[in-house]
Order: sequence, then C-alpha cells, then structure tokens
Amino acid sequence: LGMLGTMTMGLTIDAYGPISDNAGGIAEMAGLPETVRGLTDCLDAAGNTTAAIGKGFAIGSAALVSLALFGAFTVRAKVDHVDILNPWVFTGLLLGAMMPYAFAAWTMKSVGTAANDMVKECLSQFPRIMGPEKMAPDYEKCIRISTQASLREMLAPGALVILSPLVAGLGFGKNACAGLLSGALVSSVQLAISMSNTGGAWDNSKKYISAGGLGKEFVKGSEAHKNSVTGDTVGDPLKDTSGPALNIVMKLTAIISLVFGSAINDFSNAEGGPFWL
Repeated sequence: LGMLGTMTMGLTIDAYGPISDNAGGIAEMAGLPETVRGLTDCLDAAGNTTAAIGKGFAIGSAALVSLALFGAFTVRAKVDHVDILNPWVFTGLLLGAMMPYAFAAWTMKSVGTAANDMVKECLSQFPRIMGPEKMAPDYEKCIRISTQASLREMLAPGALVILSPLVAGLGFGKNACAGLLSGALVSSVQLAISMSNTGGAWDNSKKYISAGGLGKEFVKGSEAHKNSVTGDTVGDPLKDTSGPALNIVMKLTAIISLVFGSAINDFSNAEGGPFWL
C-alpha cells in the first residue's frame, strides 16, 4: 500500500526522462542552434537520474511481487522451510544466483549484434543517399532489422528463464526449485539496481564531458570524450535492456514455479529432494 501511494510520483518521474530525451532528438533533427541542444542535454541528464529512480521503484515492486509468488509456491509445493544447509537448496541457490548474470550477458550481446547489423545497413545506404543516385533512405529496412533481432535474440534468454525452474523442480526436487527462486530473486534485485544506476551515470558522464565539465581541452573529439562514448555504449543496454528485463526474470521464474507447483511436489521425494534418489 505504501508503494501504491507513491505510484503517481513514480509514473511522473519515469515519464520525464523519455520526454526530455526526445526533446533533444527533435532539436537536433530540426537543426536548432547548439545552445538549444545544450539546454536539452541538461534536461536529459536530469531525466537519466529520474529514470533511475523510476526503475528503482519498478525493481522494488517486482521484488515484492516475486516474494509473494514465492510464498504461494511454497504453499502449493508443500515446502515447509528453506534450509540453506540442505545440499539441494544450496545447489539451487547457486544456480539461481548465476542465472541473472547469464540472462543479462545474453541480452547485452543481443543489443550489440542488432546494433552492428543496423550500422552495416546504414553504411550500405549512405553512399547511395549522398551520391548521384540521391536515393531516399530505406527506413523500413532499418526498422525491420531492429524488430526481427529483438524477437530472434530473445529466444535463448526467454528459454533460460522459463525452463530453469522447471528443470530444477522436476529434475532435482522442490527444495532445489525453492533455492533457485531465492537465489534468482536476491541476485536479480542487486544486479538490476546496479545496472540502472551505472548506465545512467555513464550516460551523464558523457554529457558532462561534452559540455566542457572537465575543461575546454576535454570536449568532443578528445580522448576523454571518446572513452565516455565507449562507456555510454555499454551503459545504454545496461540501463535500458538488461536492468529492466531482470524484473521479468524475478517474476516469471516465480510464476512458472507456482503454476507447476503441484507437479514439482509430485516429482520430489519425501525429503524434498529429487524423485530418483
């Protein structure tokens, strides 16, 4: 109830970031003076901070939902307690703690792959657009590359999240599944908060250097600025892809376990271990 009471504030600060970011893009495409772009960059930097706060709100919400679903799973699968000294619980705990890192790595790699495909397409079109042919840009092909990559590249991370609790529960018992859910929840919360804040910080550092915050010798084109661009290239998928997606990891693993809770209980022995023991 406390979190629901601040929902209007959370939604407001979350919407501020994309609005100010789009304002900067519109100013650049419209060919407005650099002073306008400088002002929108300041707003965008503030927007990154508010976006991080909004993502923190979403992460907290996902953590509480996952905890409630985990409680429902323990009732349905008849798990009385989760003992970390139990070998199957500890095994699941380790696997669950590692799962968000594998998921985040796959999603970040997917962004890089799609971005490379987009760059290749733009490079192939550019000579024909600027050359004698004066060809119109093929926007649809670029959009198609992005949408197809987003669907294709999500197969493996999606399968990881959906199948992990099933493999742990049906193959190694309800205690292993309970451990996996606990590890995934704790690890995902920490990683999601870290990624959201880190990505925003790298983005803002690039804007700070571009605005001459480190001195006039460290403006666009300098080594410091080039390094900050590299950091922002890593930071964007961190804060916009992998970080928010970990909320889904938390909730989906718990929902899958809850749906198949009765079957997981049936495939466990009397002690909660695997049925084949």
